[in-house]
Amino acid sequence: MKVVVIGGGPGGYVAAIRAAQLGAEVTLVEKENLGGTCLNKGCIPTKALLQTAEVFADAQKSADFGVNTSGVTLDFAKAQTRKQATVNQLVGGVGGLMKANKITVVNGTASFVDKDTIAVDGKPLPFDKIILATGSVPTTVPISGIDSPRVVDSTGALEFSEVPASMVIIGGGVIGVEFGHIYSTLGADITIVEAQDEILPFMDMELAKIVRAKLEKQGVKILTKAKVVKILDTATSADVEVEHEGSIKTLGCEKILMSVGRKVNTAELNLDAAGISHENGRIIVDKTGRTNVPSIYAIGDCTGGVMLAHVASVQGEIAAENIMGHKAVYDEKTNPACVYTNPELAGVGMTEEQAKAQGIDYIVGRFPFMANGKALVMGSTEGMVKVIAGKRYGEVLGVHIAGPRATDMIAQAALAIKVEATLDEIVDTICAHPTVAESVREATLAAYGRAIHVPNR
Repeated sequence: MKVVVIGGGPGGYVAAIRAAQLGAEVTLVEKENLGGTCLNKGCIPTKALLQTAEVFADAQKSADFGVNTSGVTLDFAKAQTRKQATVNQLVGGVGGLMKANKITVVNGTASFVDKDTIAVDGKPLPFDKIILATGSVPTTVPISGIDSPRVVDSTGALEFSEVPASMVIIGGGVIGVEFGHIYSTLGADITIVEAQDEILPFMDMELAKIVRAKLEKQGVKILTKAKVVKILDTATSADVEVEHEGSIKTLGCEKILMSVGRKVNTAELNLDAAGISHENGRIIVDKTGRTNVPSIYAIGDCTGGVMLAHVASVQGEIAAENIMGHKAVYDEKTNPACVYTNPELAGVGMTEEQAKAQGIDYIVGRFPFMANGKALVMGSTEGMVKVIAGKRYGEVLGVHIAGPRATDMIAQAALAIKVEATLDEIVDTICAHPTVAESVREATLAAYGRAIHVPNR
């Protein structure tokens, strides 16, 4: 079986490896660098700069822990070098995995000639099955002055040679909020402009407000229910005109980050030539990843679903397994969403807003990190664990965490939802002490009015 994978990001390279494990002869086509946006321009370099910001912040408050330092300064050039070294190491690792799994890597741009023929830079590449994993690219909105050289997308925000003195961030989703946290921690004057009622609108609102409060505490200005109407360049900066609370505010800044989301990256594929069903470029697939053309599958961002690296990876495995004769389907209910701020924010399953909208009879348990011994030791006590469960049977519907290690702890919550665990089963599971993970069990106890380390409501 000859399997061709188009796109070497976290969906494509994982699909290629899984297909090779199952015995396929695999060719992976990538026009830039292995690892795709996530590894080169997204998840990894962003988290590398986030780590720099956290170390910088910790150094400034080290005296609180009895460690006296002086003259703490930021060497941003070195931080950028470390970021790139991390990216290079991981990209090299993906290349090593391609060799280890005997996957042929072809550099170039792929495009369909017809449903049975795909060409890479004009040269036909034979296949029995094909997996499209071309990802997504930053999108923009039609704002007067958006072509200003002071406007960057997320890729540009990763490549600054120095920390900007000030930046207006258009969009208060995950990307905008993470960059706001990074650069405000490193000393920039940050304003986030978000059109919706709250930042991070797809997360549980009670916990999103905790993150907002912390950002505002560290000096980030946040304008919600706001709209950017114009960008004007000046001699040394830019003015961003924002419609907010019935008036126009002018925000002066050095840089402007456009972070209003991402769009599918399928324009170069020539989908119509292959007869592949799509909606404005968003490839339509079933739960196995298959398109309307039986020999062609698509995964990850290019299908227009939840644009997260771990979703693409799982869908890549599923598509490869189905191609190779196995049966697997994508189950989105265990998909966690994570925001790498301080405190971290993570959630899986239903939010409370979703449970209300669906008319579900539910109960909620909350446990604050202020009452957790390990969080207190770490000096990271903002936030809480929030558990949502069905009232009648106690089945876990959703878990949402704002606090230390949230993006790590959410995995146990995803597993609980996958195995259809009840609150009783979490309560009956022993957690090590002292750990921040104990807070999940305590929140579960709180749902029953049985919390040990906080008074019960």
